[in-house]
Amino acid sequence: MKRSLGKLWLDVRQFLNVYQEWHALVNGFSEVLCPWPPRHKPSPENEKDIADEYHYYMWGRALGILAWITIACVIKEVFW
Repeated sequence: MKRSLGKLWLDVRQFLNVYQEWHALVNGFSEVLCPWPPRHKPSPENEKDIADEYHYYMWGRALGILAWITIACVIKEVFW
């Protein structure tokens, strides 16, 4: 009853293996981590990458929130 890695619900070899997935993840992360409004309008290619790989975009946003929580905890430990 062994399960091989390729038979899991998530095939890790397919995780973030194309630039569109990385692009969506980094965009989501950056939008949350950087509090300023964007200076440039997103390109149509950028919007298409986010629309096609929306789940990676949302994971990037979640990672951005976790980064802010980590930054807040570090600041709390250092200064208080």
